[in-house]
Amino acid sequence: MTAFQQFRLSIRTFASDIAQGFLAISHNGLALVGLIVFTSCIALSMKPDLRAQSETLLLGWLQQQLGDEASVYTDADAVDRATAADPSELPKQQANLAYWLSKKYHVAAEPLSAIVAEAYDVGPKNDLDPTLILAVMGIESGFNPFAQSTVGAQGLMQVMTKIHSEKYNGFGGTLAAFDPVANLRVGVNVLKDCISRAGSVDAGLRLYVGAEHTADGKAYVSKVLTERALLAQVAKGGKVPTETASTINAAADSLGNMWDKAQKLASFGNIETN
Repeated sequence: MTAFQQFRLSIRTFASDIAQGFLAISHNGLALVGLIVFTSCIALSMKPDLRAQSETLLLGWLQQQLGDEASVYTDADAVDRATAADPSELPKQQANLAYWLSKKYHVAAEPLSAIVAEAYDVGPKNDLDPTLILAVMGIESGFNPFAQSTVGAQGLMQVMTKIHSEKYNGFGGTLAAFDPVANLRVGVNVLKDCISRAGSVDAGLRLYVGAEHTADGKAYVSKVLTERALLAQVAKGGKVPTETASTINAAADSLGNMWDKAQKLASFGNIETN
C-alpha cells in the first residue's frame, strides 16, 4: 500500500469516527430532551396550580415577544365605514364647497367632501338644489352628525326621528339618524315633501322647521336662503369670506354688551367704595 493510499484510509477512518460520535451525541441528546418533556408533562398534569403558573408565564413571554401588536386591536375595514372622501378628487365646484364649509364650520374637509358629494348626488334626484340641502345642514346642525335639539330633532338635517321613524326602516332603524348619509337622505325626503305640500321653497322651509306662521319661521328662512346664496357663489369659485357681515355684527354686539356690563360693574364698585 502506497503512502497516499494509507493517508486516504486514515482520513476516511477519522471522518467515520467523527460521524459515529455525532450520531451518538445527537441520539443521547434527543433522548434526554424527550425524557425532560415527558417528566414535565407528568408533573404539570399532577399539579394544576403549577400548570396554570406555567401557562401564565408562557403567555407573558409570547406577549412580550409580540410587543405592542399583542395589545392593539386593529380593524382594516374601518376605513370603509368612515364617511369621508378626498376633496382633491371631487369636481371643482364640490371641492370649493368642501374647503369653504370646512373653514366656516371648523369641520374636517374629508367628511364634508363625502357629504357635499352626497348632496350633489341626491339633490337632482329629488328636484332640490344641492346648495339648499347644504344650507339647511349648516343652519340646522353646523354639520355635526350627532347634534340633537331639545325637541328631539337629530343628526345633520335635524330630522324629527320619532315623527319620521318609518323613513329609517330602509336604513336599519332609527339609530341610523346619526349616520350622516342616512340622515341626509331622510332629511332630503322630508324637505322635498314639505316644499311640495307648501307650494314654495320659502313656505316649505317654514314647514320643515315647524314654524309656518311665526317670526322664527321667517328668520329661519332668511338664514337658510342667505347661506344658500353664499354657497352658490363659493361653488362658482367666488371669494366669499367665511365670516359674514351678520356674524361680524353679532360678535361686535356681543363685545359691546360685555363692555357695557364691565362699565356698569366698575361704576357700581366705585359707588360702594365711596
